[in-house]
Amino acid sequence: MAGGRVFLKAETLQRTGSFKFRGAYNKLAAIPPDRRAAGVVAFSSGNHAQGVAAAARLLGMPCVIVMPHDAPRAKRERTKALGAEVVLYDRVREDREAISEAIATQRGATLVPPYDDALIIAGQGTAGREIVEDLSALGLKPDVVVVTASGGGLTAGVALAVKSRVPTADLYTAEPQGFDDHARSFRSGQREQNAAVTGTICDALMARMPGKLTFAINRSLVGAGVVASDEEVAAAVAFAFAELKLVVEPGGAVALAALMTRKIDISGKVAVAVLSGGNVDPELFSRLVA
Repeated sequence: MAGGRVFLKAETLQRTGSFKFRGAYNKLAAIPPDRRAAGVVAFSSGNHAQGVAAAARLLGMPCVIVMPHDAPRAKRERTKALGAEVVLYDRVREDREAISEAIATQRGATLVPPYDDALIIAGQGTAGREIVEDLSALGLKPDVVVVTASGGGLTAGVALAVKSRVPTADLYTAEPQGFDDHARSFRSGQREQNAAVTGTICDALMARMPGKLTFAINRSLVGAGVVASDEEVAAAVAFAFAELKLVVEPGGAVALAALMTRKIDISGKVAVAVLSGGNVDPELFSRLVA
């Protein structure tokens, strides 16, 4: 179907159902013991929220998560179930970073950004290290690695890890149509902003623009970005369920969709698509797989 040999990095099977736990735990574990009692504050539409909440619970730290009121119910409920205090906001009218910073200042807590942080990027990069090591155990190396992108933290971490060990590998970001800020930024050489703040089934990939730190890394290590429509993503979600027996959320399936529709030529190559998350709303999932 894709024209080459494809491997999938199934972060859908990670703790909390997405790669976000990697960076969250790495960040929280680095907080000095004398500052942990004040807790942490994070802002997220769901996957980073759950990763931070799970890490905070393991480390015995209070946790506040600022989430958009239209985040999937399953993600909001899971975040609360992990012990976090959830503060809702309107993503169109309110600034989540300002809200989070105010709470962190008031409580003396540590702010845990979703992507623009060295420790977060390093944690996400362990997925890239595992990609190379797992393929090496099979006597292979990746020619192409496609990573879903929102703020760019996963891409930056994976790119650093993969390129340090396989310099010849080509990396690509995969984004939903209308939220292709990385693809446009790679072409222009500077950070570009999306016009819309909502309007795709890929709720995990709606950051307005690449992060400062992440783009500084990605523009030198990532070749280009590709885009998939909601229809193409829906087909990838259905394929993953029917053929691979994996539950993948729309935002986690964009890299798979890009390969399935041959937006990248992988003829005769070894390619890896990162399935970045599986926290999908049950009602939406039932419609997509039907």
